[in-house]
Amino acid sequence: MIKTDILIIGAGPTGLFCVFEAGLLKLKTHLIDALPQPGGQCSEIYPKKPIYDIPGFPEVLAGDLVDNLMEQIKPFEPGFTLGDRAETIDKLEDGTFVVTTKRGVKHNAPVVAIAGGLGSFEPRKPPIPGIEGFEDNGVSYIIRDPEVYRDKKVVIAGGGDSALDWSIFLADVAAEVTLVHRRKEFRGALDSVEKVEELSKAGKINLITDAEVKELYGEGQLSGVGIKHKEKGDIKLDIDNFIPLFGLSPKLGPIGNWGLEIEKNAIKVDNSYDYQTNIPGIYAIGDVNTYRGKLKLILSGFHEAAIMCQSAYQRIFPDKKYVMKYTTVGGVTGFDGSKKEAKKEVVKAIG
Repeated sequence: MIKTDILIIGAGPTGLFCVFEAGLLKLKTHLIDALPQPGGQCSEIYPKKPIYDIPGFPEVLAGDLVDNLMEQIKPFEPGFTLGDRAETIDKLEDGTFVVTTKRGVKHNAPVVAIAGGLGSFEPRKPPIPGIEGFEDNGVSYIIRDPEVYRDKKVVIAGGGDSALDWSIFLADVAAEVTLVHRRKEFRGALDSVEKVEELSKAGKINLITDAEVKELYGEGQLSGVGIKHKEKGDIKLDIDNFIPLFGLSPKLGPIGNWGLEIEKNAIKVDNSYDYQTNIPGIYAIGDVNTYRGKLKLILSGFHEAAIMCQSAYQRIFPDKKYVMKYTTVGGVTGFDGSKKEAKKEVVKAIG
């Protein structure tokens, strides 16, 4: 039996930052994740994808963000159960929970924080005849290493942030980038849409809207695509790679059977206070939760983790009063007693 103060289900960015916030409160943490390494989707799906909305980082690769988070939580010595999925949860007479994994490993904690992102997921595949035969032979649904597309002719399909961001990124990597979207309007961030349009005008991206990829060509290895345009009719392109980016189909998996209140495949929480679920002692933070006004952003998950840990402390130690101290004043002290001192700054009034 692995015992800890807060058991975190999911080792993505939100789960990792939860370790930091709990550590500041001297709470021990242990994380469970079905993936073989920490980082969630940022490590498994798009480690080389640039992220632009992390405060203080104009641009950071997803994999680098995970590396930084792992370095940040090192003083707090979290435990990990990786490559194993949380299956069942039971509440004991003392009010604590026991979470058992698929492999039978039991974890005991008074607080459980579900930070499972989108849950288990698989890419949404376009209904193109024979597409399965080209998977790993020119067709990919996830970009793990953009260098694979160096000096290649690439067609990306989709109208969301991933399709836009990767089109922008690969414009400086691939020999030729074509972005195909079935509508004229995109669902992604306005800034990304503007960048794609600028690159299109500059001849660095071939932008085809009001169109869909309908056919794939090749003998074993992909060599071309057939595009159906609403006005221009059929278009055939000779390419090396086709990357349909239509998002992921999320599933909560076994967590959906834990008696939690579920709405549209997400866990409902009380965002007026502490992101607790309908079961006291079980919290949900990050993309896995839902509430009015929810934004599925990493920075939102970071905020939720900070609030949740304050509530968890009061739940674990109801008779103690915690006085929050800013890290700029108190530094960060790990469980081994080591301390990172804050830099002392002198502020001078002018005038």
